[in-house]
Amino acid sequence: MSLVSTDRSVRALLKQGIEQLRAANVPSYTLAAELLLLHVTSQNRTWLYSHPEEILSEAVAETYFALLARRCSGVPTQHLTGKQEFWGIEFEVTPDVLIPRPETEHLIEVALDRLAVREIRSGRPQRLTGENVTVVDVGTGSGCIAVILAKELPQATVYAIDISDAALAVARRNASRMRVSDRVSFVQSNLLEAFRTAAHGSATLGSSHVCTRESPLFDLIVSNPPYIGLREAESLPVEVREHEPRAALFGGEEGYELYGDLIPQAARHLKPGGLLVLELGYNSLPAVEPLLERADWLNVNVTKDLAGISRVISAERQSHSHD
Repeated sequence: MSLVSTDRSVRALLKQGIEQLRAANVPSYTLAAELLLLHVTSQNRTWLYSHPEEILSEAVAETYFALLARRCSGVPTQHLTGKQEFWGIEFEVTPDVLIPRPETEHLIEVALDRLAVREIRSGRPQRLTGENVTVVDVGTGSGCIAVILAKELPQATVYAIDISDAALAVARRNASRMRVSDRVSFVQSNLLEAFRTAAHGSATLGSSHVCTRESPLFDLIVSNPPYIGLREAESLPVEVREHEPRAALFGGEEGYELYGDLIPQAARHLKPGGLLVLELGYNSLPAVEPLLERADWLNVNVTKDLAGISRVISAERQSHSHD
């Protein structure tokens, strides 16, 4: 028996979709029903609400109900549509990458703010172009952070690194679509280890030449690292636990273990006065903040998100070396 109702109007299908997702306890069920209907009709929200009586084909309706069933089973809406909006831009997402979250936009805001303050302190013009600025995004996933920073800092050199080759393929496609491929180099690496290898001489990573330990690489290191504890896995929503890449979710048994490796590596690879900006898990600040209380770092700031959760920690590399 066909799942498609006799009334295939936009209004009727949307109403049915909302009811199905609500009955399955799907979060944000109205938005999910809308996004799936927009996806199968290749239309925008304005069209959706200005054509409520439009009759859709049976094939389109059947595709819609098939997607609703998959969403009810736990598949994320973004995996069904293949996209997620971030910083006002549509990014491709697949099961190989973490789905960009709105709170990660705070990471970019803090990075840009701190770069601007650094420019003002140096007596340079306030307009940020990224001139002579080299950035690395550690654990780039979909590439959303690297791509946005490349767009916001049009003269910066950007490295996007990830341990997953499949994730890098998605990030490359996003960079290409946003027309920043010429300034973003993609490197497969576990944290900054690829640059540690390069630090003993010089090496070519991606399409770019990188320099030696005597000349640290970066003005800005940003990362949204895996920060969920394995012990929390069973409490995660099914769409996160079963459908997003484990390597992008889990940072160890407690969740904050990766920071202990990343922060000392960042100290080795940042120029004096360079900036480190990290996203935090909702409970990771007490474990992460002490790592930045060492002599390598100064001007440590914590930024809260709209829910009042400590979301971003940032720090400046001391001007004199303690390596």
